[in-house]
Amino acid sequence: MSIIKIPQILLPAEDVDMSKWAVNACDQYTSDVGYWQDVERIVRGCPSAFNLIFPEVYLKDRPEERIARINSTMREYLSGGIFTMTEGIILVERTTLSGTRHGIVIAVDLEQYSYNPQDKSSIRSTEATILQRIPPRVEIRKNAPLELPHVMLLYDDRQNFVINCIKRGKVLYDFALMKDGGKIKGTLIENADEVVSALNKLAETNNYGTCDKLLFAVGDGNHSLATAKTCWENLKPSLSEEEKEAHPARFALVEVVNLYDGALNFEPIHRFVKTDKVEKFISGLKTSGNGCAYIVVGGVKTKIPFDADVPEGIRRLDTYISEFCAEHGAEVDYIHGENELINLTFDGVGIVLPKIDKGDFFGLISRGGNLPKKTFSMGEGNEKRYYIEARKVTK
Repeated sequence: MSIIKIPQILLPAEDVDMSKWAVNACDQYTSDVGYWQDVERIVRGCPSAFNLIFPEVYLKDRPEERIARINSTMREYLSGGIFTMTEGIILVERTTLSGTRHGIVIAVDLEQYSYNPQDKSSIRSTEATILQRIPPRVEIRKNAPLELPHVMLLYDDRQNFVINCIKRGKVLYDFALMKDGGKIKGTLIENADEVVSALNKLAETNNYGTCDKLLFAVGDGNHSLATAKTCWENLKPSLSEEEKEAHPARFALVEVVNLYDGALNFEPIHRFVKTDKVEKFISGLKTSGNGCAYIVVGGVKTKIPFDADVPEGIRRLDTYISEFCAEHGAEVDYIHGENELINLTFDGVGIVLPKIDKGDFFGLISRGGNLPKKTFSMGEGNEKRYYIEARKVTK
């Protein structure tokens, strides 16, 4: 079966206020409950994707009640005329301070995805998957009739062949996103089969020195994709061979983006350690190298040396943080955006990390070199994928 499937996509009906419908990815602002409280205030009383997702800042706050409410709202929206159906793939143009990023919304076959770095699958994780993060997300997804994607996959197209072959059709949405998310425009692609063929061809023409058929590497949302994969694996034993071929849960809706898109910036994901033993943390932290990072305490940045091999430096840093947290009862969080990190550092210590070089990105993944968890982010928090499209995952 093909890696890519042309999906049936659910979009909000014309009378839905899109600026209140679209909200940021659930794994953003995980230490900033005020952000999500503000979103809730903005959308109150209106149809919104906010009512269909589980912001991870609330994962420990009566999750069973929230999951039940989400599933109920999904069924209500499906039966209440909130959605219209579009079959095809969508060109997404997202404009932020970084420029205009171009993505394509497609469905991918979960049989072709693996988060095991030793597997030579066509769709691969780019960083270590934290297995303990999957079960609570399975609880959210397993009975949900809909999926809304914040997963972004990267493809390696230095010459921009895929985007250049697109024939634009009907504009499906065009509006400003809330909370400084910029603007977004979605256009139906008229020559979907040609675009899918161009994407598939990349797996044949790109050569990473290993005769590898790698096509997509996960840029954002690996744990969400891993959750979809787990739910599919749990469902498969109950299906006939014929049902397995076409069941909607076999596929996941994603946005794919060219690694070399001019508006796609790789940003570091910083570390925040919540602790009242800041001096002890700093005294035990040993870093070295020709690169640099910064320690932040009380909003004040102090430069420290760091390994020029950024992933290796992060591995050593994470080992120290893990040991410190275990010994002193501290907590670690992974923060998108330097300003967000600095604002937290009155309750602990932050480490501002350097960027990684994306030039050898696919070669590294092809060689089985998963990066440390939370090594990079594609853009700042407000540039993440907002939920707009949906797809049914139940019969």
